[in-house]
Amino acid sequence: QVQVVESGGGLAQSGGSLRLSCKGSPEITKIYVMGWYRQLPGNQRRELVAAITAGGSTNYADSAKGRFTISGDAAKNTVDLAMFSLKPEDTAVYYCKFASAILPPRDYWGQGTQVTVSS
Repeated sequence: QVQVVESGGGLAQSGGSLRLSCKGSPEITKIYVMGWYRQLPGNQRRELVAAITAGGSTNYADSAKGRFTISGDAAKNTVDLAMFSLKPEDTAVYYCKFASAILPPRDYWGQGTQVTVSS
C-alpha cells in the first residue's frame, strides 16, 4: 500500500526553528519532483512552500526564501524542510508531495502535519 508519512511538525516560538521530514513508500517510483505545501488556517487552497527536482534544482515561495531549506533524495523517497526564523504567519498544515512520472502521471500526498508558531 502506498504511503507518504510526514513528521516533525509541532509548536515553535516566533524566531524558532522546526524540521519537517517526509518518507514515501517504495511503491512510489520515477519521482521527478518533491515538494512541501501548506494550507493556512481558514484557507481551502494548498500553497507551494518549496520544491526540489530529482536533479536537485530548488524553487521557493517568496515567503520561504532565506528562511526555509528543502532537501530531498528521489532515490530514497525522502524530502525534508528545514524552517528557521519562524513567524506566526507560518502557522499551517504542511503537506509533502511526490510527483511521479509513471503513466499516467500522478501525485502522492502525505496526510499533513500541523505547524503552530506562537508570537
